[in-house]
Amino acid sequence: MPEGDTVWQAARRLHDALAGKVLTRSDLRVPKYATVDLTGRTVLDVTPRGKHLLTRIEGGLTLHSHLRMDGSWKVYANDQRWTGGPAHQIRVILGTHDRTAVGYRLPVLDLLRTTDEQRAVGHLGPDLLGPDWDPERALANLLTNPARPLGEALLDQRNLAGIGNVYKSELCFLLGATPWLPVGALPADRAAKLPGLAKRLLETNRDRPVRSTTGRRGQDLFVYGRAPRPCLRCGTPVRAADQGDGSRERPTYWCPTCQTGPAPAPGPPPTHRIRPRTTR
Repeated sequence: MPEGDTVWQAARRLHDALAGKVLTRSDLRVPKYATVDLTGRTVLDVTPRGKHLLTRIEGGLTLHSHLRMDGSWKVYANDQRWTGGPAHQIRVILGTHDRTAVGYRLPVLDLLRTTDEQRAVGHLGPDLLGPDWDPERALANLLTNPARPLGEALLDQRNLAGIGNVYKSELCFLLGATPWLPVGALPADRAAKLPGLAKRLLETNRDRPVRSTTGRRGQDLFVYGRAPRPCLRCGTPVRAADQGDGSRERPTYWCPTCQTGPAPAPGPPPTHRIRPRTTR
């Protein structure tokens, strides 16, 4: 699933292509909005909120979308061939005099009154890349359930918005804790650093085409996707296992030497496919 920095990049591309321009083409290919016509309206802005995208349109309307696992927004010049997938996967087309934005495989697409945006994003915690960022509130949210595994707490967008599976694994490594350590057992000094560290990672990467948490060229991530290769810090083979509640398990990576806390017994690695971040 795209993480906060990737969604921020998508919002910037859409904003640059659409904001301040009048829509000359509008096609919402979901049954609920099949008869909606937005042509003639000006796109005001495109704003990210955690992993959500809010495209605000003249007349008090907001097109809310979420990429989930496979969704994407592509922007094309009007003479450019569309390459985001087959036509039957297109869920929305927004065109102007010089650019066309095409939403592929969007599992969430809602047209709301702008005044009702909270219905879509009001449940989210502080946004790591947003104007509402509040590190003290984010930490308090994480510690509300001290018995919850750290990795699960970080993925819960109600605590803080923008962290996905990659940053979950990388943050746990940088904090020296396994993703299964109860969040309340994280030493106080490391817990205090967590919100600021998470924000720095996402801010550093929101303008990069290739995400990096290490600062090392060619070795972009400390643990995510690296099992069973050696840990970049100590040389111990990185391990991998699924983490979740059974209904939404995610591949999780950690170093058994550099990170302390509970962890699953060694077993076969997760079979999930790791997808590189899409930046176009």
